Amino acid sequence: MSPVILLRRLLIPALLLFIPAVVPAVAQVPPKGPYVPGQVGSKPPGGTADHGKFEALKQDFKSGPEVTKACLGCHTEASHQVMKTLHWNWDYTNQRTGQRLGKKNVINDFCASVTSNEPRCTSCHAGYGWKDATFDFRKPENVDCLICHDRSATYWKNPTGAGHPLYTPIMRDGQVVTPAPDLGKAAQSVGLPGRENCGACHFYGGGGDGVKHGSLDSSLLAPGKQLDVHMDAKGLNFACTACHVTQKHQWDGSRYDVHTRDDKGQPKPGQRRDVATCESCHGLKPHKSWSVTDLRLNAHVDKIACQTCHVPSFARGGVPTKMRWDWSTSGRLRDGKPFQIRDDKGRPIYESIKGDYLLAENVMPEYHWFNGEIIYANAERVFDPAKAPIPINPISGSPDDPKARIWPFKVMTGKQPYDSVQNHFVYLHVFGPTDAAYWRGFNWDKSISAGMAAMGLPWSGKFDFIETKMFWPQTHMVAPKEQAVKCGECHRTDGRLATLAGFYMPGRDSARWVDLIGLSLIGLALAGAVGHATMRLLFGRRKETHS
Repeated sequence: MSPVILLRRLLIPALLLFIPAVVPAVAQVPPKGPYVPGQVGSKPPGGTADHGKFEALKQDFKSGPEVTKACLGCHTEASHQVMKTLHWNWDYTNQRTGQRLGKKNVINDFCASVTSNEPRCTSCHAGYGWKDATFDFRKPENVDCLICHDRSATYWKNPTGAGHPLYTPIMRDGQVVTPAPDLGKAAQSVGLPGRENCGACHFYGGGGDGVKHGSLDSSLLAPGKQLDVHMDAKGLNFACTACHVTQKHQWDGSRYDVHTRDDKGQPKPGQRRDVATCESCHGLKPHKSWSVTDLRLNAHVDKIACQTCHVPSFARGGVPTKMRWDWSTSGRLRDGKPFQIRDDKGRPIYESIKGDYLLAENVMPEYHWFNGEIIYANAERVFDPAKAPIPINPISGSPDDPKARIWPFKVMTGKQPYDSVQNHFVYLHVFGPTDAAYWRGFNWDKSISAGMAAMGLPWSGKFDFIETKMFWPQTHMVAPKEQAVKCGECHRTDGRLATLAGFYMPGRDSARWVDLIGLSLIGLALAGAVGHATMRLLFGRRKETHS
């Protein structure tokens, strides 16, 4: 065994106490089965009113806005509060960067953009009727109360209905194949939001269950402890609102303005705080024992996000996530018609309207330094195609950045159209009744022209496809502590952090002075052991002689 390997095996555990941790858009479907009861949110469960007893809600409602009007009879300020939120406007200006963000402004490497595709994308909007630029964001009854507050397990939105639910059932051969939600039953059931309500949109972003985020999918509706210790349906049973605390319908936590740390670590669940962070509940010294291991782990908190160790993999609930989307292969037809190719589990891995996919489960994250600052792509950002893959949302951070920590990410790769003359991304028109919609006419020129026109932006008329990547911070699917990432998974040459440069990490990196100190300590330890054995032997013989 080489001296360096011997050093790492014997010396590193002792040195760890003294060396710093690191050195410088989608279809909703009716839920299956009843909603999980007893979920713990930021407000106590229960309440002082049974909405099933309110005469104003015992109506044969014909539309969602009619339900909202009835709600506003008592909750007079609710719509005005919702209208000030990102959930409503999909428009947000990051005060730190000055960049205008929100779903209606940014480009991604899934369906690219919202604008010009509203009737499809706004099936996840917290409102009714956003089908184009004429939508009235100031009309109170356009707010959808039920999508967040229905607890009947019967309410859902029409995937192409611009935010409206079905109002008449879908029939086939005289039989109901898709029932319309019972709006009266939903209205009388309302309560605090549960995982089912938030998940109706957030589990299905990007075109299907688990597609976009990686650690958000339908397996979290009623998970076991092994999947998520906080949402465990038979344990803590946290609703999303236990961490994403709200005041006046404004929620903590946003991927457009991520806070990577909470230096105070004081607030508790149910109290208002600036962001939803692990430290806001667990503090800055989350490992409570005085063992060498826990002391060392607490020292890691300064430079390593809690999620790095406690989200060892994502998409591990049985629902795959999409890791790659290649638009350049889309548009192929069979006998003049679109088609799909499915894998051995029946999951689409190619669609004519979208191209090739790569699905994966139990994915180990990529790790990057991250200080919370993200600059999202839009059609104004010019890039050098020779530097592909082009990051759609470049993240910031370094070992020298006091605000940065090592964070786990899902890194989504893709191949998507861009303006090959002006070298910027383009907005796509993919959904709609005309041939300008790519999913209907399979014509990229028309699709890009319509998308850019809808944004009021020019383009050269020339396009090509370019490799892209997009960073998705992982923070859900928190594993039990027994399944947390072990020290040896990182502290080795081929470990999880093997490619993360710019700092010295024991067990992974070789430093001559550390090797010399280690070998010296090993030598001293061996000398001490030999000396101790020699002394015992000598004194033992003297004792025998005197006796």
